[in-house]
Amino acid sequence: MEKQAQAMQRADTTLPERDDRSVTPQRATAYSTAALFRGAREIEIEHNGEIYRLRITRQGKLILNK
Repeated sequence: MEKQAQAMQRADTTLPERDDRSVTPQRATAYSTAALFRGAREIEIEHNGEIYRLRITRQGKLILNK
């Protein structure tokens, strides 16, 4: 148990500290639903060989189903 604690302590001291305050966050690309759906209520999205369906509900919300 003590060896494990020492190993963890050593690992903690060998990792460099990271200061994320100097990194400017990258904003994700935004797409409008009008551009994606082009008048349709449902579209299919292929991701990693799987098909997902994204649809707009009557209340204007988005639902994603596999």
